[in-house]
Amino acid sequence: MRPLVILRPEPGASATADAARRLGLEPILMPLFRIEPIAWTAPDLTDFDGLLLTSANAVRAGGRELRKCLHLPAHAVGEATASAARQEGFRVETVGSRGVDGLLTSLPPNLRLLHPCGADRREPRNAAQTIIAVPVYRSAELPRPDNFQALEASVAVVHSPRAAARLADLARDSGLARKSIAIAAISPEAAAAVGAEWQQVESADNPDEQALLALAARLCHNSAQ
Repeated sequence: MRPLVILRPEPGASATADAARRLGLEPILMPLFRIEPIAWTAPDLTDFDGLLLTSANAVRAGGRELRKCLHLPAHAVGEATASAARQEGFRVETVGSRGVDGLLTSLPPNLRLLHPCGADRREPRNAAQTIIAVPVYRSAELPRPDNFQALEASVAVVHSPRAAARLADLARDSGLARKSIAIAAISPEAAAAVGAEWQQVESADNPDEQALLALAARLCHNSAQ
């Protein structure tokens, strides 16, 4: 069985590793980014019907300004984000399982939603709601990991297009044997961003952690590739 290399920032990397171990996989942590809060000021909250939460990082990094929003119902992408929001005292009204686009299609149109988000944000597709995005954190690049060569003959999971592009750049610059590495990407956009010349690149059926790890497990066990 191939090892599974996890590239996402902490504390998400350790959470993914724990979930991978429960599937019988052998994770190697190799974060390529560090989460850093961004100073921000909450807008006039009387203008909003709720919060759109697409990342547990936003919940953890939002700080005092985000706590001003505790009275707003929260709509979260994924159970991990919902759990982080509940721990901070938010009332989670909706939990989506098909990415931000799937979540928004399940909500009433014409809602006005405040979206505390990362600095690298993808605009939702065809949203019927008014979404005001405010960056509350950034993913700062870390130096190339000391154990980067452990990627060879592994399966790497990429959780975002930016992580995929960063992996591709580091692999090219270090002369990594990309033909020995399989990529499990959380979305078609992340799969496209990682580029070519890998052994194989596949995207998860749904843009969530459960589907991503199911794909990764299949690739890890397919040692004949």
